[in-house]
Amino acid sequence: MAKELFNNGHHACIVFSDLVEDNASGAVQSNQFLVVTDGHGALIDPGGNMTYNALMLGMGKYFHFKKLEYIFASHQDPDIVASINKWLVGTECKVVAPKIWERFLPHFCGVGNTEDRIIGIPDEGMDIALGNTTIKAIPAHFLHSEGNFQFYDVASKILFSGDLGASLVSNELASSPVENFETHIGAMLPFHQRYMVSNKICRYWAHMVRQLEIEAIVPQHGRPFVGKEMVDRFITWVENLECGVDLFTQQNYRIP
Repeated sequence: MAKELFNNGHHACIVFSDLVEDNASGAVQSNQFLVVTDGHGALIDPGGNMTYNALMLGMGKYFHFKKLEYIFASHQDPDIVASINKWLVGTECKVVAPKIWERFLPHFCGVGNTEDRIIGIPDEGMDIALGNTTIKAIPAHFLHSEGNFQFYDVASKILFSGDLGASLVSNELASSPVENFETHIGAMLPFHQRYMVSNKICRYWAHMVRQLEIEAIVPQHGRPFVGKEMVDRFITWVENLECGVDLFTQQNYRIP
């Protein structure tokens, strides 16, 4: 089921949070995003093969899939872009993805299907024109992927944050904004402690995104953070998070 995150009549951001059935084949819940602006459309992190058919049909209310211009991929994981071969075959779209993963993406595709269709994002990020608006690819390296980007929609002021902010919740909960931050930490903490690399990187990220005007932070898994107060709570939590190599010791490196 599609849910509008933003819609001013010209520009809309839509999330699909229930295209993977709860507990289907053990797959983790994931969100897919459609950005439509005056007839121009892009998908952010469209997911794997189990989301393709439902996403193609679900986006029809807002935008005909054949007119898709871009797929924005935060990183290379299967739950992010495993379906790109189908999108490349069915549309004329281009895939915008981290440059360091550019040569890995063809492994998801038929031979030749990615030729001249992938745009590599340099490490420093870039601006991408979508119609008359801009999507900013914001560096988020090592959160969690070595080459990782988040996408900031200038028109809606939404930061699509990829795996940062992910919470492991049901499809039903994933569509509703976080209301009690302290209670929500329990759904985020184990994932972030293992998948995010270090507090040093978290602090760099927090300093960077505080320079943006953000109305909502929407991760690829779980519930969004909506409103400036909740956004600030989340950024501060990330800034102080110990994770990844901060928590590892020699005990984690022992011969079994």
